Amino acid sequence: MTEKITLRIVLGDYPHTLPLKRGDITSPWLKLDFVEVKPLHKAFKPMVQHDYDAGEIALVTYLQAVAFQKGLKLLPAAMLSRFQHGTVFCNAAHGRLTPADLPGKRIGVRSWSQTTGVWIRGILQNDYRLDLSGVHWVTFEDAHVAEAKDPPGVVRAKPDQDITKMLIAGELDAAIYGAALPDDPRLKSVIADPDAEARRWYAKHRLVPVNHMVVVTEELARANPQTVAELYRLLEAGKRAAGNPGPIDTAPFGKEANRPCLELLINYALQQGLISRRLDLGELW
Repeated sequence: MTEKITLRIVLGDYPHTLPLKRGDITSPWLKLDFVEVKPLHKAFKPMVQHDYDAGEIALVTYLQAVAFQKGLKLLPAAMLSRFQHGTVFCNAAHGRLTPADLPGKRIGVRSWSQTTGVWIRGILQNDYRLDLSGVHWVTFEDAHVAEAKDPPGVVRAKPDQDITKMLIAGELDAAIYGAALPDDPRLKSVIADPDAEARRWYAKHRLVPVNHMVVVTEELARANPQTVAELYRLLEAGKRAAGNPGPIDTAPFGKEANRPCLELLINYALQQGLISRRLDLGELW
């Protein structure tokens, strides 16, 4: 292929993406025009609206995009994953909470569709037997997919309210955090020893919860599959350049490597009313 093609793309800064963003890894005919968006979650709604040709996206946003036929296709390239047990906090100055204490409590989360929130609610529901309907949920933002609405009973915070300030003031009993965990010494993990609990969870499921993967527009995938294949080749090259991540791969590539994670997240999303039917993995790729 002799004609140079340019893709507008948004990716976060990770060991496996920086070689591409620095220009250390290139293609003879495909140019990646990186759009920098910080915080990264601000890029997800524009990706749903096809403002970019390709980009990193939160997985629950993607599942809802599939459910509402937004014309995106998934590449089996994980960008960000982490264990989720240490993402829900309480204010210890008002008394330590455990998962067993959460029924009847007010819990804040940035968005009902926030992928971290879906993961930790799924863990609390399935591993700690928390009835999610018995919690008073407070959200601060809409979903990235416009048609996706909060379920009945979920309360929206006022525009000027802040999740951490509410937690410290006692207006929330607990809060779920995404990429930026709080550093206030008063705020403690609701799940005691979250690292140990995450290790036990991993021993059971043999996966690290993936938050973000890469999507392309369906229009691009249909019109120019060679370009999509070349993009994936570049992403794989970036992963190889990053070297061995250690005993646990936190950025799995390939359909089979990502299948268990996607199946479990689909289960959680269905349980929590984020999608109305069980999506088949064949619909995603």
